[in-house]
Amino acid sequence: MKRFMAMLNRHKTKDPPPSRVLELAGQLCQHFQRPSPALEKLVGAILACKHTMHFLTNIHVVRACVLVHVQKGEPEAARRLLQCCQAEEKEELVQLWYEIHYQQVMEKQHTDFLTPLQKFRCRKRNPPPLSLCPEGLKNRNYPDKVRRKLHRFAAEVTTNPNKEQREELAQDMNLQPTQVYNWFANYRRRQKS
Repeated sequence: MKRFMAMLNRHKTKDPPPSRVLELAGQLCQHFQRPSPALEKLVGAILACKHTMHFLTNIHVVRACVLVHVQKGEPEAARRLLQCCQAEEKEELVQLWYEIHYQQVMEKQHTDFLTPLQKFRCRKRNPPPLSLCPEGLKNRNYPDKVRRKLHRFAAEVTTNPNKEQREELAQDMNLQPTQVYNWFANYRRRQKS
């Protein structure tokens, strides 16, 4: 830690900071798994540095900064940091985004955990920004053409196709038989309600 602080002070004016300084910051942040005074000091030094954006290309540094912000009760600062960071591990950043929101919901509801349904609702209400998901969130719905074909089959033939019918539908629409099976099970469930 002392070595990193000394290197950081020595290279204050260099733009960008040397790669060994960036690597050491990542290693130190990876070492600290839980919030601690040492981690707060490290994150404070990184965020006070004029080269902060260079450090935010390392996922371990980003995770540590988010952890410290959340621990201090600053979820908005943690979200802003995630929006502007340049780390490559986008899936991990999206997961951090959701974890911040889960934590807020748990605090609001005075609970220690969330059910899968609560997490799903939280994700729907708080989608990640485009900076974390440039291609957008994955749509789990089938294309209109596939849905029309499935609806037509359910209306004209049966809502409970046998194995051969499911396999034939799956082959026609380039789906897995289990996907067709689940679609019809969900369709029947929706029709009941």
